Amino acid sequence: MEIIVTDADAIGALVADEVQALLARRPDAVLGLATGSSPLRVYDELAARVRDGRVTFAGARGFTLDEYVGLAPGDPRSYRAVIHDELVSRVDFAPGAVLGPDGGASDLVAACADFERAIQAAGGIDLQLLGVGTTGHIAFNEPASSFASRTRVKTLTAQTRRDNARFFDGDVDAVPRHCLTQGLGTILESRQAIVIATGAAKAPAVREMVEGAVSARWPCTALQLHPNALVVLDEEAAAGLELIDYYREVAEHRGAVRRSAPGGMLAP
Repeated sequence: MEIIVTDADAIGALVADEVQALLARRPDAVLGLATGSSPLRVYDELAARVRDGRVTFAGARGFTLDEYVGLAPGDPRSYRAVIHDELVSRVDFAPGAVLGPDGGASDLVAACADFERAIQAAGGIDLQLLGVGTTGHIAFNEPASSFASRTRVKTLTAQTRRDNARFFDGDVDAVPRHCLTQGLGTILESRQAIVIATGAAKAPAVREMVEGAVSARWPCTALQLHPNALVVLDEEAAAGLELIDYYREVAEHRGAVRRSAPGGMLAP
């Protein structure tokens, strides 16, 4: 993992730089798109860059990470609606270029298989954006998820439903109990993964993700097995890291190493 600890206000520009660089060298890149609060600064920055003509999504494709099961069609709290509002409607993706798993399908197992096939048909995910939940989940892979898992139906933990109640007017009973989510195996096949975490509530999960043992108890630790993972944190989320001074040293010299390393790879 490459770890960067920075000011929360700088995260949007830093991650947008990674997306812009990818689209510059590969205009038809396939992006994995997260929802929630973590990527909002990134989406704001990318929308501004599209308006300024610095980046285009015209040839790109996108796949969302997950979707609730059972919300009515057009529900503004569905992740299909959220990603449209937060990113798709603000940039220049071609119509139909962004797909998500179908949480309203009559056959959810078939819908998951169809979604996996669509990702494979697109050539796989080039860059996957991720947040991390307080339970250690990435996407909706809750504790005890298999590291080999593919897109599937999952039951949300009580903690995740409490965390997400803020999107349902504070009513935890309104938060669906089930979801469709990309599996950890699907996520690990992305060519690059960028994880964003901010705030003190994320510090325990971040500590496990970066420095803890690889364990299904903390699904985010699967990212230790990813060959090209970048973790971007603010000071509060990074507060539990024992090796934070080393990560700062690596980040300070990041530019020089990336310029000299084959393919721009940096391996702390």
